[in-house]
Amino acid sequence: MQIDKIRSEQTDQLFKAILELKDLEECYMFFDDLATMSELQSLAQRLEVAHALRQKKTYDRIQNETGASTATISRVRRCVDYGSGGYNTVLDRLYPELAENNDKK
Repeated sequence: MQIDKIRSEQTDQLFKAILELKDLEECYMFFDDLATMSELQSLAQRLEVAHALRQKKTYDRIQNETGASTATISRVRRCVDYGSGGYNTVLDRLYPELAENNDKK
């Protein structure tokens, strides 16, 4: 699994720090200091692509709506379908109504 390749004390510290954030404003402040605008936009775009894929949108529609390349969409698709389950965990919590629909299929 790829997740084992990123495990380290530094990564643990980062994830623990993220878990300490209390609200959106704290997230904005922390990530403003931590990452570049481009890095944040890329992460946000990938999450939106994953959401669109779970809504069964086509690659063309996702590309038009998010600006993501087909390579990014394909990579996110692999993670949604065969990854560690992180996208699905988060998206199930953000959009429980979609989680119920995906469970029925």
